[in-house]
This record gives sequence, structure tokens and C-alpha cells, in this order.
Amino acid sequence: MTDIEVIFYIEGIGNDEKVLERALKETAENLRKEKNVKIKYVNLEEVMESPEEELLRYSGVIEAGLEGGLAEVVRLTLRYSPAIVEVLRPGKLEVESKELMKILGEVSLFMGKLMEEFGGLAVYPKLDDVPEPRMGYSRNETEEFIVEDRDVLYRFVIEVFGEDEEGIKTTMAKALAIEGCKINKLVVQGKAEDGKFKGLLAAELLSPVETLFQLTAKYAPVAISIMEPEIIDITANELQNTLTDLGGFVNELVTRPLKRRLAEKKNTEFKLNP
Repeated sequence: MTDIEVIFYIEGIGNDEKVLERALKETAENLRKEKNVKIKYVNLEEVMESPEEELLRYSGVIEAGLEGGLAEVVRLTLRYSPAIVEVLRPGKLEVESKELMKILGEVSLFMGKLMEEFGGLAVYPKLDDVPEPRMGYSRNETEEFIVEDRDVLYRFVIEVFGEDEEGIKTTMAKALAIEGCKINKLVVQGKAEDGKFKGLLAAELLSPVETLFQLTAKYAPVAISIMEPEIIDITANELQNTLTDLGGFVNELVTRPLKRRLAEKKNTEFKLNP
């Protein structure tokens, strides 16, 4: 597979300058030691102070240039959660569906472990007023979406919980439509325990490859199967957006405890200061 050349911009913030400096230095050293990619350079910028910030006053950035295969670049994106990923080359990447499924499986496993510790990512506004999406497309329509719109046809299975089977099916159909999916099939199976429904949702979907990665990261599916096409082409811009999204999702989860503590501190100070 063609190697990918990217630049990671990894941000760090904190309320203690020395602690942040040590954390950024350690991250930079870990990057330099990575074995399965070519590390072109790692630049560690000086920690900056923002006096107007009451809590997270200090910030710093690591800029790292690296080159490697798609699977390893995705792994490093998950590991270091860069705020921005810039893809320098190639302009377009062709990936076999089997290889992409392996990569998506790793994303699912990694994100699933994080969500067990920090909570879920799939959060939507109230869906009551969202119309129920169409389900089911003809073969001609499906082929047009794949050829003309460059959609991917895939199946994925996720665990679901809720009040009842039909309610889950309706809610998930709307949620998947909001994500940008065309729904071919949607099946929910399981049983009610103690007044709550628990089971599995299997969906056959069409969407851009970016959406496929986003859904995998948000839902950590227990199974993913790409049906068509056999070769998926991904442009540099699509890959750039995908990797940046993945880094953002990881960062959102791992910084939750810090954000929670800061919010509690701010609320306490507000209550103590009339």
C-alpha cells in the first residue's frame, strides 16, 4: 500500500506550566521512538501563557512530520490524538475493502475501550421532530450511489439499549440519517429485561468513507463488513478530515475528567463568591 505523509499538530493545555512542559516533552520523545513509521521531524514549541484564561492558562504544540502506511497512521492518530492532521501526499489513496475493515476493527476496539472508561460519544439533539428516513434502495440506485457519489455499502452491528425495540429502531434510523447515511436495512433483535430492552442493531448502510469512520469511532460496532466496492479510493482531503475527526473524538473522551473537575471548581468558586 502507498505510504502516507502527514503532519500532526498535537496540542496540550494545562494550569501548571512545568507539568505541561514535562508532558509535552514526554510525548515528543515517544513520537521520536515510534518504530513502524518514518519520523521526519518532531518540533516542540515553547509553552505559552494566556493570562486572560482563569483555569487552563498554559498551552503548547508539538508539530510532527511522519510517513507510513494507512493502518499505522490511523493507530498513531488514535494514540496521540492530534488536534489537526495535514495530509501532504498522496493526492488519492486506494485501499482494499479487506484492509479497510481491519483498520476499522482496530478503531472500534480502541474507541470501545475508551468509551467504557469515559462514556459514549454518540449524542444527538431531540429527534422527535426529525422525519423518519427512507429505508431501502433499488440495485440501480445503490450502484449509482457507489459509482457516482463514491459511497461505500457496508453492514455494521452495534449494541443497543432503550425502552423498546420499535423505539430504538426509529431513533437509530433518524440518528443514522443525521450522520449522512442512506439506510438499506435496519434490524433490531434482543429482549426486555427489568423493563429495559437490550439487544443488537444490524444496519446495511451507504455513506461516504468519512462517515463510515465517524460511525465506527462513535459506536464501536461489534462487527463491520464492507460489501462494495472492493477498492475504496480516499482523497487526501477526505483522509485529512477523517484523521482529524478521529483525533478529536479521542481528545474529547480523555479530557472529560479534566473538564469535569474544572467545571466543578468553577461552580464552587461561583457559589463561594456572591
